[in-house]
Amino acid sequence: MYRYNQLAQELDATEDFRVLQRLQIKNVYQAIEDDTVSIRKGLYIDVETTGLNHDQDEVIELAMIPFRFTRHGQILDLEPAFDQLQEPSKPISTEITELTGITNEMVKGQKIAGEVVTQMVSQVDLVIAHNANFDRKFVEIKWPIFEKKSWGCSQKDIPWSREGIAGSKLEYIAVHYGFFYDAHRAETDCRAGLEILSRDLPRSDKSALRALLENARKPVYRICAEQAPFQSKDILKARGYRWNDGANGQPKAWYIDCSEDEHEAELEYLKADIYQNSTSFIPVKRITAFERFSNRI
Repeated sequence: MYRYNQLAQELDATEDFRVLQRLQIKNVYQAIEDDTVSIRKGLYIDVETTGLNHDQDEVIELAMIPFRFTRHGQILDLEPAFDQLQEPSKPISTEITELTGITNEMVKGQKIAGEVVTQMVSQVDLVIAHNANFDRKFVEIKWPIFEKKSWGCSQKDIPWSREGIAGSKLEYIAVHYGFFYDAHRAETDCRAGLEILSRDLPRSDKSALRALLENARKPVYRICAEQAPFQSKDILKARGYRWNDGANGQPKAWYIDCSEDEHEAELEYLKADIYQNSTSFIPVKRITAFERFSNRI
């Protein structure tokens, strides 16, 4: 191994090569000897599913790794991982098998232990996933205990582009930090995510987990431009608004999520430029980490 490390260093030194190392499994990141440090418990999760629609598709693998961290975003250590398969009600498609490596033979007769999931989740302060907007919707349907927890997202809650990392996919970020892993199996994805959260960001020099915690703690304000004039749709879309068709029980309208500092100015913009200073009521919903990424909003 020493010889390989030496060769890797020599290649890196030429600036014509970049060497990636396979993700090294570790359970201890940092020791804390100060008894006054506030230690909290998180849970990094990842799911593999039969498709993208949380109303129709099913979870076929759930991985969870509990970890301890400080309030300021230092990961201390990891607890044993939970990783189980589940046989779905319909056969797994060839496309999903190619993506995840999970076959119908692997899941035959398998069932995720719901009581263990509930027990593990009940003990943590924060749940994190990479693209929590996907994972949270699936797990809340299957295990309601997830509804009671605050959530963070290692994709959305860290400003990767401002840190000089152009892509936000887990594999892309891993390459930036000099390692690779066998992606699209749930436990491995969790370990890669935690490794990334332990690293310092390239520009701000704070840990990735600290940046996530700072953003997860901030409320988001969802503004719905209900009954906006039809001719304004292109303007709203260009401004970053997204369309909700009302199928999920939420308002049929263009909407945008703003920070606490931005939402008042956005309301003034809508009133002046879109509604032409009419008396139209503009709904605003304050969203915290307990609701973010959930289908309940």
